[in-house]
Amino acid sequence: MPGPVSSILDRLGSRPAWVTAVDLILVYYLIYRALLTIRGTRAAQMVVGIVLVGAGFYAARRLELTAVSWLLDNVINYLILIVIVVFQADIRRALGRLGQGVIPRSRAGDAGELIEEVAGAVAQLARARRGAIIVVERDADVAAFVEDATRLDARLTRQLLVTLFVPTADNELHDGAVVIGKSRRIELARALLPLSKATGLGPELGTRHRAALGITEDTDAVAVVVSEERGQVSVCYRGHLAADLDAQTLRRALHDLFGGGAREAEAAAEIGSAVASLGARERAAEGP
Repeated sequence: MPGPVSSILDRLGSRPAWVTAVDLILVYYLIYRALLTIRGTRAAQMVVGIVLVGAGFYAARRLELTAVSWLLDNVINYLILIVIVVFQADIRRALGRLGQGVIPRSRAGDAGELIEEVAGAVAQLARARRGAIIVVERDADVAAFVEDATRLDARLTRQLLVTLFVPTADNELHDGAVVIGKSRRIELARALLPLSKATGLGPELGTRHRAALGITEDTDAVAVVVSEERGQVSVCYRGHLAADLDAQTLRRALHDLFGGGAREAEAAAEIGSAVASLGARERAAEGP
């Protein structure tokens, strides 16, 4: 048995059983959380590559392949730097997810007023078939994931939200997303959001919906989308999308998402099931 493994087992055996059990449970939990964080991302492929490189290095050492061992040894020495450079976006996303929920959520402002203003603006935009993305911050800082935006710091009102999305030549703020901060004020307009990296998205989801999904993959924000073509209202949360919501359903979803606790978990589950239902309806409509 290799020396390092024997040394670890010796140290584990020299401690009380309950200390060893707690130690192993913590390691198991950390590995489990790390795997959940990288699932479905490029980082999962990176982990597979690292395991293959490590296995190749071990095999080369055992078979005394000097040239191969030298090559893989140099690759491993610079592996951390390569990973940071190539996967910086995935690392930032993972660290953001780990930090979400650690700091208590700000309760500044009235959630009821926020919901009514957003729902009222969305209903008016949907009737007029004006495309829009309204992002509401929760714990994570959305501005850190926005490439370009105009800072407003304005009071949240239905009228202002609708006006920001009027597509006129004099309104340079209508293209992009509006971000409502934790202070319940409109902080950013004309915000360019990161597009979703998810695969398998249907052709019916355009750039606007992919951007809304992208920001909810990177943060814990809630994004409300209004389709310009059909006036359809959708809600995105945790990388899931619930489409074709009426005004009452939208208000209930926002109340649940900003209510916290079990209601928040139920709302997230409902949005996830709505995605599955939407996909089933689309497959049924396509026929055999």
